[in-house]
Amino acid sequence: MRGRKPASIVAGNSPIESVPKAPVWLSKEAKAEWCRVAPILHASGVLDDTDLGVLQSYCMAIGTMQQAQRLLNKEGLVTEAGKRHPAVGIMNAAQQTMRLCATELGLTPVSRSRPAIRSDNDRDDAPNPLDIS
Repeated sequence: MRGRKPASIVAGNSPIESVPKAPVWLSKEAKAEWCRVAPILHASGVLDDTDLGVLQSYCMAIGTMQQAQRLLNKEGLVTEAGKRHPAVGIMNAAQQTMRLCATELGLTPVSRSRPAIRSDNDRDDAPNPLDIS
């Protein structure tokens, strides 16, 4: 159904054995976020090889937001011509990307409140204990 999110995060089949190092090409701010979040995701057991791209996008978005905010703090929200500073749009786009990636990685309060991981023993055809019919 369109717009519905899955009720659980299904662990992948390529779990990462140790906390991966941040890619060298990430900005200083993005690397700092990687070093903060990667151990949390690894400890939760949901970080998979296929998740690294989403983690990179999340960290790049955080870094971009921080850089844009520093620029806006220095130069202001409005340019000398009286128009909105271009960094406002950049920051808004980075915030949207960050929120999407954070949800995918289980880093938001709502995504953490959902059932965490469906185990291999759970089956889609198993009877629902709450079903009274």
